Amino acid sequence: MPYFDKSRSLTYSYLISMPLLLVYEVLILISHPATAVRLSTDIWIKSIFAVSGQNTIVITLLVALVLGLVVFYRERHRSLALKPRHFLAMILEALIYAVFLAMLISGFVMWLFAYVQEPGFAATRLQQFTLSLGSGLYEELVFRVILVGSLLWLFTRLRIKWWVKHGSAVIIGAVVFSAAHYVGTMGDVFTIGSFIFRFLFGVALNLIFIYRGFGIAAWTHSLYNLMLWVQS
Repeated sequence: MPYFDKSRSLTYSYLISMPLLLVYEVLILISHPATAVRLSTDIWIKSIFAVSGQNTIVITLLVALVLGLVVFYRERHRSLALKPRHFLAMILEALIYAVFLAMLISGFVMWLFAYVQEPGFAATRLQQFTLSLGSGLYEELVFRVILVGSLLWLFTRLRIKWWVKHGSAVIIGAVVFSAAHYVGTMGDVFTIGSFIFRFLFGVALNLIFIYRGFGIAAWTHSLYNLMLWVQS
C-alpha cells in the first residue's frame, strides 16, 4: 500500500520528527532558561557538540538540516509526493500504538508486579510536558536509530540469519534501553517491575522502528509519555 511504503521512508520520518525537535528545543528555553532541565540522551548528544565550543542548540539545528539534505538526496529517485493526510495518518497510527502499549504492557507489568509508572523527574508541569515530548525524539534517535541500527548493520556484515539478526537486535537494544534509565546521578532507583516494563516497552519500540520507521516510533514514544503526563 502507498501509505505504508511512504510513511516508512526516511523522508517522511525526517519531516514528521522535525516538529518534535523544534517544539522541544523552544519549550526547553522558555520553560525555565536559568535552570534548563534536559533529557539524558539530549545531554549525551549535546556534550559531543559542546567539544566544538559553539552553541550546542545551533549545532543541533545545523546537524538536523544536514541530515535532512542527506535524506532528501538519498531518496531523490523515489516517488514520494508529500501528502498531508499521510502525516496525519502517521500520528494517528502512533497514537493507536501508544494506547495499545499502555493497555497491554503497562497493564501486564502493573498486574504482575504492582508497578505503576510515574514521571521520574522533579520539574514544573511545562518542563514535564517538554521532556515527555522530546524523549520520543532523542531516546528513539539514540536507542533505535544508533543502537538498533548499528546492531542490524553489524549482524548483517556477520551474515547472521535474518530472524537471528532481527531478534538479537531487538532484545539487546531493549536491554540497553531499559538499563540506561538507572545510570548516572539522575538515574531511577532500580526495581524488577520498572526494568521489565522498560524492557518490554523497548522491545515494542524496536519492532515499530524496524517495521514502521523512526518517525512513527518517535511519535509513539512521545504520545505514550504525554498520556502519562496528562494522568499525573
